[in-house]
Amino acid sequence: MDSAAPSQISVKSRRLQAPPAKIFHWVNVVSLTIMLMSGLQIYNANPVFGGREGWHIPQFFLLGGWLAGGRHWHFAAMWIFSLNLLWYGIYILITKRWQHRFVGGNDVKALQTGKNYKRKIYAWHRIVYTSIIPILLLAIFTGIGMYKPAQFHWIVDFFGDWFALRVVHFATVPLVLLFAIAHSLLALKAGGERLINSMFWNNML
Repeated sequence: MDSAAPSQISVKSRRLQAPPAKIFHWVNVVSLTIMLMSGLQIYNANPVFGGREGWHIPQFFLLGGWLAGGRHWHFAAMWIFSLNLLWYGIYILITKRWQHRFVGGNDVKALQTGKNYKRKIYAWHRIVYTSIIPILLLAIFTGIGMYKPAQFHWIVDFFGDWFALRVVHFATVPLVLLFAIAHSLLALKAGGERLINSMFWNNML
């Protein structure tokens, strides 16, 4: 991708928010919220740190009512979230939208030698956007290991033991939250509120 003018980048970014991208964002928001709240319900049953007497999450932030209920909600949302990632991944490959979404050599060059502030913001945005891929894969990978430890015992073995697997899976939660914050702030700087709104609302039909 060449170093386009800031106005061209902003306009182009807004135009790229097609209906499939909006659907992807909405499904992600809903499924991630369900997974977060139900995951905290599971955490309360046996905290990762401090054992059963460790720090507990207030009931207001939980979903499921009990351990089994939290697991049901968590894994149901996991399948929705995973299938959403799968179809969107196929979509961006077929439409070649990945060329406008993920970091490239020109982005690194822009950060090293570029003088255009907007272009640097756009480069950082693409770097952050790209970083979520390994984070989500790690979350799904460790989640599967926790979901079916007998069938996927090699996942547990890869991380050493069950406790290490839980710690890594739990660590992906703040990473996803940090990504969401950075992604939103950089999108706001790159295209303003109009770009943020276009991810969810504008031209839905």
